[in-house]
Formats: sequence, C-alpha cells, structure tokens
Amino acid sequence: MKINNEADYKKAFELFDALTAVMTDNPQKQAEARLIAEAIQAYEQEFVMFPRPSTLSGMIELKMYEMKLKQKDLAELLEVEASRVSELLSGKRRITLDLAKKLHERLGIDGNFILEVA
Repeated sequence: MKINNEADYKKAFELFDALTAVMTDNPQKQAEARLIAEAIQAYEQEFVMFPRPSTLSGMIELKMYEMKLKQKDLAELLEVEASRVSELLSGKRRITLDLAKKLHERLGIDGNFILEVA
C-alpha cells in the first residue's frame, strides 16, 4: 500500500482504526493492519514535518521515545544516576561537558544543538 496524498493518509488511519477494533487473533487482519501502519509511517517520514524540540530536555525525551528508553534505561546508557536524568529532564540540573559528549555519541543529539540550548 502506498499513500500518495493527505486524503489517502486520512483514509489509511480510518482503515487502520477499523482493523484494530476487530482484528483480535486474526492473523490476516493483523498483517493488513501492519501493512497500513508501515504505509502511514513511510508517508509521515517523507511528508509530515513534526516540530523539532527547542529544549534539551525535549530533545532527550524525543530520543528516549524513538529508542524506546525509560529514564532508568537512559541513566544506564549515559552512565549516570537515575535521579540525575530526572533532574536533567525537569531542568533542575545543567549538563556537564562529559554528559554533553555522551548525549551526542549515544543518543545522536547534534552537538551544536546541545551548545545552543544548554
């Protein structure tokens, strides 16, 4: 399935919602729903522009979502205490140079963005 325009995009969402409401354990409907979800995702990646976070905490939260990380997982990845991650996300703590490097290397956050908003 290929989505070519906004009307197709809306129809795909309607079809996806209808399928997920009735698919239960039906492998055929699950496969169809998966194909529609993939088409929706492909269309969004090409045509839908989501606003870029303007804060470091917002960018970290976006990366956590993309990487399916919880705060505990992020703390392990960055080699810091879980409480430190919480303080960073709430804006109660500023980042260090070492942490900025880890955010860049391990989460792929642009170094210039880190410098601009930190």
